[in-house]
Amino acid sequence: MPKFVHVYTGPDGTSVIKEREFEMSEFKDTEGAHGLSTAIEQTTGISFRQYEVGYFLDFHTAPRRQYSISLTGSIELGTPDGTLKQYGPGTVLLAEDIEGTGHSTRVIGDEPRFAIIIPLS
Repeated sequence: MPKFVHVYTGPDGTSVIKEREFEMSEFKDTEGAHGLSTAIEQTTGISFRQYEVGYFLDFHTAPRRQYSISLTGSIELGTPDGTLKQYGPGTVLLAEDIEGTGHSTRVIGDEPRFAIIIPLS
């Protein structure tokens, strides 16, 4: 089952990074497309962003609930407890730590990160 990275605020106010499986069920759309799908989520828009190699944003909370989908480049996410996790192209990240300690973000490797940002309603 496909996975996504979930960054959220734990009960102690500290950001947590977990890999989770998408909740998917069978679908058949009006034009005949079929397979497995997540539920449709309401969004407020979409943005495309590029971050250069070496980009670093120290501990911060997410500005809103949003998906951040990496098309190119790799990132390293950190939490205040010293946890560092690395993710490459194709990673779907759901950022929901809109309060608490936050997380850090660094672009690693030798390729800029090009990402799709999808704010959620």
